[in-house]
Amino acid sequence: MGSDMIKAIASKGSSLNIKNRPTERLNHLWRFIIILLLFIFFTALIISRLVQLHITETDFLRAQGNARTLRIVDIPSYRGMITDRRGTPLAISTPVHAVWINPQHFDPDKTALQALATLLSTSPEDLLIKISHHAHRSFVYLKRGLPPDIAEKIQALNLSGLGLKREFRRYYPSGQQSAQLVGFTDIDDHGQSGLELTFEESLRPIIGKKRVLEDRTGRWVQDIDHLQTPHSGQDVHLSIDLRIQGFAYRELEQALEKFGGKSATLVMLDIRTGEVLAMVSAPSYNPNNRQECHGSNTRNRAVTDLIEPGSTMKTFSIVSALLSRQFTPETLIDTYPGYYSVNGHTVKDLHPNGILSVKEVLSKSSNVGISKITLALPPEQLIDTFRKLGLGEGVNTNFPGERQGLLPPPPKNPFVQATLSFGYGLSVTPLQIVQAYATLAANGVKHPVSLLKIKDPSQVPGEQILPPDIASATLNMLTAVLTSTGTGHRADISGYKTAGKTGTTRIVGPQGYDPNRHIGLFVGITPVENPRLATLVMIEEPNENKNQYFGGFVAAPVYKNVVSKALHILNIPPDNA
Repeated sequence: MGSDMIKAIASKGSSLNIKNRPTERLNHLWRFIIILLLFIFFTALIISRLVQLHITETDFLRAQGNARTLRIVDIPSYRGMITDRRGTPLAISTPVHAVWINPQHFDPDKTALQALATLLSTSPEDLLIKISHHAHRSFVYLKRGLPPDIAEKIQALNLSGLGLKREFRRYYPSGQQSAQLVGFTDIDDHGQSGLELTFEESLRPIIGKKRVLEDRTGRWVQDIDHLQTPHSGQDVHLSIDLRIQGFAYRELEQALEKFGGKSATLVMLDIRTGEVLAMVSAPSYNPNNRQECHGSNTRNRAVTDLIEPGSTMKTFSIVSALLSRQFTPETLIDTYPGYYSVNGHTVKDLHPNGILSVKEVLSKSSNVGISKITLALPPEQLIDTFRKLGLGEGVNTNFPGERQGLLPPPPKNPFVQATLSFGYGLSVTPLQIVQAYATLAANGVKHPVSLLKIKDPSQVPGEQILPPDIASATLNMLTAVLTSTGTGHRADISGYKTAGKTGTTRIVGPQGYDPNRHIGLFVGITPVENPRLATLVMIEEPNENKNQYFGGFVAAPVYKNVVSKALHILNIPPDNA
């Protein structure tokens, strides 16, 4: 019975398997179909995405890729060179490097960070602070203006996220001697002062452009193409002679050391062309040290500082008198007893001089004499003469910060008219004064002042503003100033006939004219027979010891030393055997 039961169960299970086989096959089929459909769906999805990436959105994706790997960078070029009239460099551009990082990829170890900090003359801590402050940026300068040898050592560190950029930095070989005239540039090599700023458009280079391929750390891998060719700036050739400029600067420094002045200025013009052969002030500054490129020492005092010119204006007061034809060089003026009351005020001379000729009024610099001459004429006469000579008006050199000065209208007060005749009540620049003297020396022809070298002197424009006979007569009268009895005898140059005029003015203070602060001046023309050089020397606030503040004492010796050297340098023959 047991065996029969087992056979029955086996027979039943066999019949069940036969019945389930079609159902299992159907299930397998559906699973296969579903998997196949899913495969076809995802395959189609991938194919459609590939079509989208490679055909539909090609331009967009290429632009995105280029934005991450291609850069348009600048190709720096040289700024134009500034030279003196002989081609000696005064300002040149030298190649330097800037070190930059991408903070997002810059992660050096301690050893590399220390090495980099040492080369940059800083500390690792300072570097880390700077990086943390700009962590969100992709470009940060670490230091600029590095010399090529330091840049090579930094490059050898091979740090990820660190790069070098080539730049140019301005270098001034003449240093302090021409600093106020030439000026300086900023860290981006753009003119900031002086002639660097005046001629910025000419000196500035054309920056080139190129497209480069970068890796993910920001390093340049390959130059793709050049978009714009770089061009260097134009050279600028100045009118100054660096030999005279340098010697003048040393003489001014020595004068300040000897007389304890606040500042000193010298301007020298070529009378034939109006070219500036020297324009220098002391104390100066070193334009190669950016820490010094600020403050009063950066001023070019010859064009930016206004002064009351004092007795140097007596020359042109005499010119005004001669133009009236009421006076000649021999006309006598009674200056006794050495002072003169004008409208309730007193005009004084240093010493009683008695009766003087117009020529002697100039040589002895008599305030009383020049006041009496001027008050004998209409006030318009003096002001018109000053205006013709350009006093109180701009010289138009286009130098940054050039001052116009101030020339008042014809005064109604006789005392004001008198003080104008000996240089008070108007404001001028040193350059305006020396240009007026150069006009006198050029037989009354006024030439424009030029800071650039003139290629063809025969084409220099000129305007006849004074009759030649009056200009010549005044020039001859000025030679008496340098005789042994004149106020400017310390400016006399052996072998050369010189005409000139001293000046000493008080400086205005909070309580009016300060009796203890002066400006000493000397303006001269050498040689006289064939005038070539017109030169002004100004010493501001020399010491008061033993009355050593007069222009004839502090400025005239500087004139003698500088002009005698310039005559030798320019090979100008003597005219006073």
